[in-house]
Amino acid sequence: MKKVCVLLAEGFEEVEALTISDIIRRADVTCDLVSIGGKTVKSSHGVVVEADKIFDEDMKYDLVALPGGMPGATNLRDDDRVIRFLKKQNKEGKLIGAICAAPIVLGRAGLTEGRNITSYPGYEDELPNCEYLEEAVVVDGNIITSRGPATAMAFSYKLLEKLGYVHEVEGIASGMLYNMYMR
Repeated sequence: MKKVCVLLAEGFEEVEALTISDIIRRADVTCDLVSIGGKTVKSSHGVVVEADKIFDEDMKYDLVALPGGMPGATNLRDDDRVIRFLKKQNKEGKLIGAICAAPIVLGRAGLTEGRNITSYPGYEDELPNCEYLEEAVVVDGNIITSRGPATAMAFSYKLLEKLGYVHEVEGIASGMLYNMYMR
């Protein structure tokens, strides 16, 4: 069974974090909300969420997802433990997803170089040496990036697909009426 981690820092974007968690869990995949701080984390719009776990650099996940939001993305970017963890995740060929402003975390970790990347508009300068694309979801090897809250569902379905749950994506997307209204 695959395991997914959604990293939460104070000021995270709740639409992105909770959409990822919800869709991944609908596929019966373990998805932990992991705080880099305390057990409760306040979103960028004041929603308080209780994390399933507290961050540990030795934790093992098949996919780590980074929601955007401000100052959540900068809090993730500025945490040296998170940077070391992502570098290790990448070195092991594990999946890493980042949406909205969160690709800046990948930029600091040196994971954007030579890659196709997207983000929320305006963060291109923090994504060094990449091919910046203005697409809803961009996949380059083990790195999956997306634009923002409006693309959270498409991003989450792509994460599930990259985890190997292709057949589940169709059923979940249909059940959530995504196929009817969003394609």
